[in-house]
Amino acid sequence: MIKSAVTISLVDEARGGPFVFWSGLADAFSQAAELGYDGIEIFAPGPDVVDRQELAQLCEQHGLLVAAVGTGAGMVKHGLNLTDANDDKRLRAKEFIRSMIDFGADFSAPAIIGSMQGRWSPEVPRDRALSYLAESLNELGAYAAQRGVQLLYEPLNRYETNLLKTLGEGVQFLATLATANVKLLADLFHMNIEESDLAAAIRQGAGNIGHIHFVDSNRQAAGRGHLDFAPIADAIQQCGFSGYMSAEALPVPDSRTAAETTISTFRRLFR
Repeated sequence: MIKSAVTISLVDEARGGPFVFWSGLADAFSQAAELGYDGIEIFAPGPDVVDRQELAQLCEQHGLLVAAVGTGAGMVKHGLNLTDANDDKRLRAKEFIRSMIDFGADFSAPAIIGSMQGRWSPEVPRDRALSYLAESLNELGAYAAQRGVQLLYEPLNRYETNLLKTLGEGVQFLATLATANVKLLADLFHMNIEESDLAAAIRQGAGNIGHIHFVDSNRQAAGRGHLDFAPIADAIQQCGFSGYMSAEALPVPDSRTAAETTISTFRRLFR
């Protein structure tokens, strides 16, 4: 069964970013449970910022699961990415992601690599950047498998990366990896910019998509933009997807309304 999730950011440096809840884990869990979500996607500054005992208690108290954990704070807060020209920084980037894999694995949740993939540049040409990325995904994907979770790789739009921007490119790239434990994260906002046909792209990604960011064309809650969700939902269901549809959306006009709008659209399409 397709499951619903909503995002919570604990990273002050990411203020203004596309996360629904911002007022702490207890608040996010309480509201998500009240609205009928299945899980919470957590964007944290690092693995040691979240009290694991408190998180476990919140999951049990509210009947929610951890859907995924983001690694973007490695870029936003610490300036690290997997395609940096500096060997030491690439190593530290992998160490940070490995620590987030450990954090997520304690709750059977995959870690997401989005902004930490980095970019190619004159200093690091595209082929070398993709080689660095493949090396990292192979290493980290295998490590995640040892911890019993998947690793999620997210193609981003052209304004956030110049590496892989479409699901088709992502599928081709995953096929070159030595590990089979890396899946794609399909973000409907990024796809609206880069894909000519979102439903067709999802079908092309069938079997390779492990997580979906459920968001509208304007990065607001699903239902507040101009995406036609009916064919997208049909494609998702026809592909046999059974992961999380997670609201990584701007809290517009406020967090509560964004969460309510998303779950309403989710129920209309998938329940």
